Amino acid sequence: MSHVTDVPAASPEIARDHFLRRLSVETDCSDVAASLRGGEPDFVLLHVVGSPQAYERRHVPGARHLPHRDISAERMGEWPAGTLFVVYCAGPHCNGADRAAFKLAGLGLPVKIMIGGITGWQDEDLPFASGKEPGVLRP
Repeated sequence: MSHVTDVPAASPEIARDHFLRRLSVETDCSDVAASLRGGEPDFVLLHVVGSPQAYERRHVPGARHLPHRDISAERMGEWPAGTLFVVYCAGPHCNGADRAAFKLAGLGLPVKIMIGGITGWQDEDLPFASGKEPGVLRP
């Protein structure tokens, strides 16, 4: 036996349920990029960490800057009910996206985390936007 098989694999049913739960709360940089390039995304992308200056230097095209500490029922009322929010932070070493997702879910809003954050976006060699405006990811 190896360390891999010391603990038996879950049944296919348990594995399927597990991965469905993960996919219901996570998305990745590649899928976000494909949706953004496709035109009107069916979600709002939020850059949830850092100062306005850091956002202006570099952010995912299409992302709005809304630090997790500023998330409130009043602020989120800017979007229609049922809007899906996709949040990201600096990367795997940052828990800002988790904090934002926790707050959004607590407000009864649908939310997913873009795993990898800025680090993942860069690893995928995807382009960044700069400036105060969200920008657009070109096809």
